[in-house]
Amino acid sequence: MIAGPSIGGLVGTISPRAPFIVAAALNGFNLLVGYFLLPESHLKTTKAISTAILNPLTSLRWAYSLKILTSLMAVFFIIQLVGQVPATLWVLFCEERFHWDAMIIGLSLTWFGLLHATAQAFLTGRMTKWLGEKGTLLFGMSADGFGYLLLAFATEGWMVLPIMFLLALGGIGTPALQAVLSNKVKEEDQGQLQGCLASLTSCTSIIGPLVCSTVYLATLATWTGYIWIAGAALYLVCIPRLYRLTVTRF
Repeated sequence: MIAGPSIGGLVGTISPRAPFIVAAALNGFNLLVGYFLLPESHLKTTKAISTAILNPLTSLRWAYSLKILTSLMAVFFIIQLVGQVPATLWVLFCEERFHWDAMIIGLSLTWFGLLHATAQAFLTGRMTKWLGEKGTLLFGMSADGFGYLLLAFATEGWMVLPIMFLLALGGIGTPALQAVLSNKVKEEDQGQLQGCLASLTSCTSIIGPLVCSTVYLATLATWTGYIWIAGAALYLVCIPRLYRLTVTRF
């Protein structure tokens, strides 16, 4: 999130195809590193490998059978869906509202990546010790939602820079939620859990751009801030589910 926009913008000046070639090369390098250097964490095979695990719905059905996971994973899904708003519309919104060019947009994404990485690296643990996992999750959602509301009403490009601090603080909620989810399953089921979370994230990557772009285009002629208000409002859907979870169960 820090180097990616910078590299993409730099090699994009060479050729429109260059960013994709670089991305393919990095993926290939990552494959080699994973194959040769990544140690296996699951040292003992406790279950026979079955073709049933290739069914993408198997893990989701497993998670649905655990009531506590269902509620928490619904919250995870909503958080990831809200994150699709800037992922889909950041470039379009900044061009339309602030008349930014490609270079400024790339720098803004680099700046956000730096803030986001710093917040997750240095604040998540401290906030969890201070507020607990549930408190950290609520804090992250509140900061992100408030940042969306401010972004909806921002009129000048410089206003985005301080708003990004709030958006970066919103990133500390997801690691706290993932920690809670990991603590709810057995060690041998950790891979299945992570597969479920990856599947949900992929689902939001399909649904999110379709919904966000449709809403944005439908309201473009009137006001470009509606989509950000809608994103902030989605967090309200999480409140009833989190309210049912007592502090001890959470």
